[in-house]
Amino acid sequence: MNRSFFKDKVVIVTGASSGIGLACAKEFGRLGARVVMAARRLEVMESLAPAVSADPDRVLCVRTDVSVEADCKALIDKTVEKFGRIDILVNNAGLSMRAMFKDLDLKVIERLMDVNFWGTVYCTKYALPWLLEAKGSVVGIISVAGFSALPARTGYTASKFAIRGFLDTIRIEHLKDGLNVLVFAPGYTASNVRNAALTADGSAQGKTPLEEDKLMPAETVAKALARGLRRRRSVLVLSPLGRATVWVQKRFPRLLDHLTYGYISKEADSPFK
Repeated sequence: MNRSFFKDKVVIVTGASSGIGLACAKEFGRLGARVVMAARRLEVMESLAPAVSADPDRVLCVRTDVSVEADCKALIDKTVEKFGRIDILVNNAGLSMRAMFKDLDLKVIERLMDVNFWGTVYCTKYALPWLLEAKGSVVGIISVAGFSALPARTGYTASKFAIRGFLDTIRIEHLKDGLNVLVFAPGYTASNVRNAALTADGSAQGKTPLEEDKLMPAETVAKALARGLRRRRSVLVLSPLGRATVWVQKRFPRLLDHLTYGYISKEADSPFK
């Protein structure tokens, strides 16, 4: 990849303490960007920062709970104070869930919307003036669940659809302003997100129903995101299964309902059993 595209660009990555977020921070650092790592676990990020860049002046770690508007504003303010600009905002911080809606405490959906949707809204709101000035890019890392419903993940699906609608609208509003808006759906990726997924009562699931070692590595996702940004893509669905799902959803939605039901019913401890 052409490293010059990212050379000295200022890139904010939320949810940067693990998984896709950490892999993205490392990839942008490798490509010469100045990276801002945002997550709730400041000590973890600070311990990982040398893997992002050997030069501590090129990495900023900011404790951020994206569900808190003031934290998101502080993240943007500290970034500008340190680096004087923002070129790319990667809204990656996210939370998942796994439970049938009929069994679900509604506070679980509220929590997912606060983190996934409102976190994206808050960070984008405060970063937008700087992104417009730089003619930069804003990214929303969603999921195929943002294109096609995923059963037993009502809150997750709703939040990802909401992010896609929000960012698609921002793209149109700034169509003539040089702003790139990328909706990025990586598909199933090896990460901690399923272990931390919330159950019906809001407690963490603590285990994953998938074989994590067979999923796409986070590093592969990070490289694909960097390519998409360099090409200023607007939509990128990464996996073959994801692209097939989006294609079938547009043409044969009722068929996809049955296919999705069958797919989820084969998960370990499937909610349909």
